[in-house]
Amino acid sequence: MTNEVLAKIEAHAEEIAALGPSNEKLGRLDDRAAEILRETGVIKMLQPAKYGGAEAHPADFAEAVMRLASLDGSTGWVAGIVGVHPWEMAMCDARVQEEIWGSDHDTWIASPYAPMGVLRPVDGGYVFNGHWQFSSGTDHCDWIFLGAFLGDAEGNPVSPPQVYHVILPRADYTIVEDSWDVVGLRGTGSKDILVKDAFVPDYRVVEFSKFMDGSQPREAGLTSPTYHIPFTTAFPMGISSAVIGIAEGALAAHLAYQKQRVQITGTRIKDDAHVLYAIGEAAAEIHASRVTMLDNVRSFYDKAQRGEPVSLAERAQSRRTQVSAAWRAARAMDEIVARSGGNGMRMDNPIQRFWRDGHMGLAHAIHVPGSVFHVSSLTSLDVTPPPGPMLSMI
Repeated sequence: MTNEVLAKIEAHAEEIAALGPSNEKLGRLDDRAAEILRETGVIKMLQPAKYGGAEAHPADFAEAVMRLASLDGSTGWVAGIVGVHPWEMAMCDARVQEEIWGSDHDTWIASPYAPMGVLRPVDGGYVFNGHWQFSSGTDHCDWIFLGAFLGDAEGNPVSPPQVYHVILPRADYTIVEDSWDVVGLRGTGSKDILVKDAFVPDYRVVEFSKFMDGSQPREAGLTSPTYHIPFTTAFPMGISSAVIGIAEGALAAHLAYQKQRVQITGTRIKDDAHVLYAIGEAAAEIHASRVTMLDNVRSFYDKAQRGEPVSLAERAQSRRTQVSAAWRAARAMDEIVARSGGNGMRMDNPIQRFWRDGHMGLAHAIHVPGSVFHVSSLTSLDVTPPPGPMLSMI
């Protein structure tokens, strides 16, 4: 299926790229852009075979996201985030999987995972309230994962904090329109979500710690290595891959622009030695980001295939690899933009949109380097990091 997905993306490449301005103007994916994603099958690459998915190698999924993002940043970003959710849903209760995919294998699931809500225990489940930001692609999704703290009988978070992922149908939450007005990735439609006194049955609530320690896929009886890579490798994978793909898109747009300039002005491109050197170096850096990102994913898949456990140090190094790859690609993109001149900043030039989208992608919490590099350094010295927020995405 992976080759089929990439082939279908290539078949729609011109249309995907052409829809970029429409996505940005709408503040969400154009309906046709979402339709193309469904047609390519990228969102179902990590979905269980039982529900029409491919259970594909995660690296193949990352490559598909990169290619989409190189055509349009917002389309790649939505694919990278929404496409990871079937991976997590495969580990959840069979009843909720049937609710979501039983009648339609193409049902999409949104997020975010940040614990911005509180679960109050009641008979048979919980009453849920909260307000979340950054639900990418949410207009095209019918279910959602939301992060939450466990509360007491009064709805106050318990201590020490206990984090859960909560699964809701569209009828139980509200998308806040006009809540996504940003400088980049405008076409992702990453809007706010509100939940007010929603009842959630207990089988639609999952402890986040079980994803982190790898016990959730084991308890679900999953055998494919795809579902046994660490959560902190799988979830950031789609986001970091999108940033790398966006940088590839900026490079391609710059080269296309330079070729057009030569044709129009008759300028001899070989005379721009300093520009060619910088672009060649940037291309090498972006390619290195791609290679390290994919190698990182493949190494964990191979470990899962061999049934080997993953240590905290290995998880920390994986996150270090992802974060550094995204920043490396974005820095290279900056060098490209610096050689694109004023015309590169014209709104009809895709270079400026890739540039804005790439830097918006770096602003995501998973790309904040401080805690990731701190923990990876401590674990490389055989020092156990203290518990707390620093370890939340390691």
